[in-house]
Amino acid sequence: METFTFDSDGTACEAWHIAGRSDELATAAGRPVVVLCHGLAGTKDSGLLPFGEAFADAGLDAVLIDYRGFGGSEGTPRQVVSVAQQVADLRAAIAAAQGLPGVDPERVVLWGVSLGGGHVVSAAADRDDIAAVVSVVPLVDGLAAARLAAKHHEATQLILSTGAGIASKLKRAAGRGPTMIPVVGRPGEPGALTLPGAYEDYLAIAGPTWRNEIAADVVMELGGRAPAKDAKRLRAPWLVQIADYDRSAPPHAQAKAAFAGRAEVRHYPGDHFDVFPGKPWHEPAVRHAVHFLRRHLTVKEPARG
Repeated sequence: METFTFDSDGTACEAWHIAGRSDELATAAGRPVVVLCHGLAGTKDSGLLPFGEAFADAGLDAVLIDYRGFGGSEGTPRQVVSVAQQVADLRAAIAAAQGLPGVDPERVVLWGVSLGGGHVVSAAADRDDIAAVVSVVPLVDGLAAARLAAKHHEATQLILSTGAGIASKLKRAAGRGPTMIPVVGRPGEPGALTLPGAYEDYLAIAGPTWRNEIAADVVMELGGRAPAKDAKRLRAPWLVQIADYDRSAPPHAQAKAAFAGRAEVRHYPGDHFDVFPGKPWHEPAVRHAVHFLRRHLTVKEPARG
């Protein structure tokens, strides 16, 4: 595994590159490459490596990225989520991946989980150079997610979170630093994610560069997030992996987007974090993604006359 950086709007973003370990999918043009991006405040060292390793074993190069302001990437302010900037980082990572040695630039795959599962849809829309897209428990509709959060959280906690988000947005508009809150907390504690079990689930995958801190205005940023609207403009084959009991990213919104994007859909009887390493549906989710990619990335040799 090699660490490298790529430029995104003048900011050096850090990535890991794992070369494909077989020639199963290779052609004269090279191996396909999959770019992996994380969800809310996620870093490449927080649960993504087992996915990347599995894809490398299947014959793809894998590129795992950190968004600007997170993990090993540069960029200030730190720990601030900007959807537009993260999608721009993903697009910059695509260009970097296409230039890696041994890679076929015409067979780029985008893989994203949670918030990143929506980013890959936006980044791939209207492009002909993306060979396939995989969205794992994707956040595709911010308003639907807000309604789901209202169902699972106490009203007082939602009011406090929204108030902190508004205050943070105003502070940033005035040129001051954002108000910070934990990414994840236990029920009743402050945090962006406070459902029962979320604290333990996130910390179980958290790597050394991950910080349990995020700008509070993330609640405002995600409210208008709607990559589902981009789904119908996808030209590449799309796999959507849905956790049927997801309390963070609404399954019905994922299914609706998948229908609009003519996606293949896989269902798992678990919650949002149950597709991550160490959880019961991780291996099936990886196996299904590898099977999907093999079907769509295998290049048939022309018949010999």
